[in-house]
Amino acid sequence: MPDRVDALVVGAGVVGLACARALALAGLDVVIVERETQFGSGVSARNSEVVHAGLYNPPGSLKSRLCVRGARLLIDYCVQRGIAHRRCGKLLVATREADVGALESLAALARDNGVEGLQRLTRTQAVALEPELACEAALLSPGSGIVDSHGLMTSLLADAQGAGALLAVTSGVTGASRDGNAWRVRTRVGDDGDNFELQALWVINAAGLDAQAVAASIDGFPAALIPQRHLAKGHYFSLRGRSPFSRLVYPMPFDGGLGVHLTLDLAGQAKFGPDVEWLSDEVAGPSVPGRALDYRVDTARAAAFCKEIRRYWPALPDGALAPAYSGIRPKLNGPGAAWADFRIDGPAQHGCAGVVQLFGIESPGLTSAMAIAEEVAAIVLGVAPVRPAD
Repeated sequence: MPDRVDALVVGAGVVGLACARALALAGLDVVIVERETQFGSGVSARNSEVVHAGLYNPPGSLKSRLCVRGARLLIDYCVQRGIAHRRCGKLLVATREADVGALESLAALARDNGVEGLQRLTRTQAVALEPELACEAALLSPGSGIVDSHGLMTSLLADAQGAGALLAVTSGVTGASRDGNAWRVRTRVGDDGDNFELQALWVINAAGLDAQAVAASIDGFPAALIPQRHLAKGHYFSLRGRSPFSRLVYPMPFDGGLGVHLTLDLAGQAKFGPDVEWLSDEVAGPSVPGRALDYRVDTARAAAFCKEIRRYWPALPDGALAPAYSGIRPKLNGPGAAWADFRIDGPAQHGCAGVVQLFGIESPGLTSAMAIAEEVAAIVLGVAPVRPAD
């Protein structure tokens, strides 16, 4: 390990790897530290692997702008690198007449966000595309799709390492203090291993579920500017047997999530989820954030899944769901609270030189990863971030 680097990226999920890649390709000396035994094993390993088009978030927000931009960057990158993906399209469905107006509002929102190619469908038109579907109306997003997230992260890491970046796993940040014009960052190898320090001109906190804990470990960082973390657990169930759908199917969004939707993997296997189970932040504990989280799938939730799925797929057979996996999202808004945007806070926001904090990077974080990396690189390099007119 070097004694001094230009940038230390904390967290080797998809966003951390995209940031490390962008900074290394810009000519900076970069080290990535990851507390787990391998890259991409946290939030990035437990999601739907969906490439979102940008349908849900307010125009001008980071989530909307970076999702639209990130989707274009991501698809182009996958094509160039031969990363497995498929633009299978998505149907957002109103299963009740009362939801049709909300569907129209989402269509207008997506148009304001710059999403292209959306098509409003009547019930007849939607069922013509997906004969097993039940709905009153639908919105077709042909640009939505799925991606091999592990393949994507493997390629991002290879690019970063090819440009000179280093990855240190089982290395958790325990603190940082100012040392001249740099940060002296303290890390520990394993739970009971040796400590080591290195100097970094910039610290990029892309620690996902642990982002608040990492921020709190930086000496002098304003505690009042660290947002509260809310944990939302989502369960996934897979479908036994062949999927009757060739596209993703999403119900209308609800508090904290996008509804129990149907997604496909690259082999065509269908899975459902996530639902939303709000967890107490204390389950993780302040000393070992993220380590005590319970990722077991609660099989008792299958009955509620079936009820929600049958709103848009009435023919779901009894006993067709098998427990798959679960994920936990680091949200900035709790149950019943107002929508919250991504937080990409540099010195202009918090006044702490050489630090970029990434808070609340949940969905659509996978889709947005490469656009988030552009924003972070712009802060570090002192250049204007990308604001494409398209």
